[in-house]
Amino acid sequence: MGIDDRIQNKSEDLGGRAKEAAGAVTGDESLKAEGRSDQTKAGFKEKVEDVKDAAKEGLDNLKRKID
Repeated sequence: MGIDDRIQNKSEDLGGRAKEAAGAVTGDESLKAEGRSDQTKAGFKEKVEDVKDAAKEGLDNLKRKID
């Protein structure tokens, strides 16, 4: 819905990728797992944003049909 939310989600995803890569380089399985978790959370939040956008679009279309 908001561009700010999408930017924040992308930032969280990229941060998670960096953590996962750093964990892989250093052999830190905990850091790798944390990075994957951050990516999963960011992906879930992005899907929520998609649903919010679709709902808003549906409501806007409905309003246009009623008017």
